[in-house]
Amino acid sequence: MRRSRKKYERPRRMWDKKRIEREKEIVKNFGLRRKREIWKAEALLRKYRRMARKLAVKKDKKLEKALIEKLTKLGILNKNANLDDVLSLIPENILERRLQTIVHRKGFANTIKQARQFVAHGHVIIDKRKIVYPGYLVPKAEEKKMQLNIPFQTKKVDK
Repeated sequence: MRRSRKKYERPRRMWDKKRIEREKEIVKNFGLRRKREIWKAEALLRKYRRMARKLAVKKDKKLEKALIEKLTKLGILNKNANLDDVLSLIPENILERRLQTIVHRKGFANTIKQARQFVAHGHVIIDKRKIVYPGYLVPKAEEKKMQLNIPFQTKKVDK
């Protein structure tokens, strides 16, 4: 069996008080299960920012356009963005595109934790596919095709 590679890096200073407070606030706002989810978003953002810095040096317009187009399709950037916009992204921009967050923002769930529960239990369907990963990054095109599928439940009536 092949072992998968980690998709994040732990912080260098584990007991930095400012970082811990900031992460605690992010966990509360986005209904995350553990701080590892923040670290994954930071790693993904670090990857895109590193690519943008390299492209700024190379001045390769074709690859610049491809990077910006990819981030636009994900809904992280606007249509008329440039490399400076990629460099000014923060982890919250990535966390905002997670399936759990979008389910809550669209009003399918009352709380962010309930949104996570709906996703994990398979009640969210995107384009006729059941997605059970709360951390799934929803592309802008798929956001309109999202629907909630909760089976009909009958209430018990005491006689």
